[in-house]
Amino acid sequence: MINTSEFISIENLTKTFHTNAGKVQAVNDVSFILRKGSIVGLVGESGSGKTTLGRCILRLIEPSSGSVNLEGTNLLKLNNSKLRAMRKRMQIIFQDPFSSLNPRMRVQDIIAEGIKVHDKLISKKDRLIRVAELMEEVGLQAEQMSRYPHEFSGGQRQRVGIARALAVNPEFIVADESVSALDVSVQAQILNLMLSLRDKHNLTILFIAHDLSVVEYLCDEVVVLYLGKIVESGNAKEVYSNPQHPYTRALLSAVPIPDPRANIDREILKGDMPSALSPPSGCVFRTRCKYADERCLETIPPTVNINDGHSAACLKLGELK
Repeated sequence: MINTSEFISIENLTKTFHTNAGKVQAVNDVSFILRKGSIVGLVGESGSGKTTLGRCILRLIEPSSGSVNLEGTNLLKLNNSKLRAMRKRMQIIFQDPFSSLNPRMRVQDIIAEGIKVHDKLISKKDRLIRVAELMEEVGLQAEQMSRYPHEFSGGQRQRVGIARALAVNPEFIVADESVSALDVSVQAQILNLMLSLRDKHNLTILFIAHDLSVVEYLCDEVVVLYLGKIVESGNAKEVYSNPQHPYTRALLSAVPIPDPRANIDREILKGDMPSALSPPSGCVFRTRCKYADERCLETIPPTVNINDGHSAACLKLGELK
């Protein structure tokens, strides 16, 4: 369950890609914390830098600068051998359950792969016992372990991906759009599974998503990312009930309401997200914001604390209706 202790601290994390077309700052000076046992939702449109940020935290992509501290240990300063030992504590669930599983491997070998790497002393028999337990835990049958990925449905494959992540008893999991490729009914099953696994294993989860209704159901806290920068963050209930940044308001306004009689005045975002090759000066959101003025053209908005644990970066805070 959630407690107030800081588990992972991300400080001033930046990732710049150097391409033939120029410099792309995919993640720009991002800072936030994850508390032990919490589920933090990382939301934003496609191209906002969510996946890059998640992979930088795990050092699947090397950040350009900043720090990622797991209980006081800066992961970015670890050499390969120390990082390899730390990887047992951190795992990822990928977005696509079709391409993230090796089609030539049996499910039992896919799930057991991490155990073989991190616990070389365990026997093959004990590995298979562990795989059977994991499959039962994620809602699959142990008898299915000798099958190949193509013999499973999309939802079942994602359960295999979750079992693979759990195999080494991690403390922290990055779930990268892990339900977006699934049917709505299957999404609900996977979300409930993740909640029960969080409670059972005291997991800390960074849940990357673009569907805000999913984040509202699952997450304790939310971080809103736009063009690589955090524009709003805080307790999920607080952010959803009292959004402060125009981008957060627009995202929440776009969430479908299952009532054909509902008369909703939606805030429609104009235009597309600018290219990260040439981001806007001042506020990165100003090119799509109906409240933008000359100040927004020149000034990078500071992050302002609205109340305990809820902050936003907008020069118009307090002026928006």
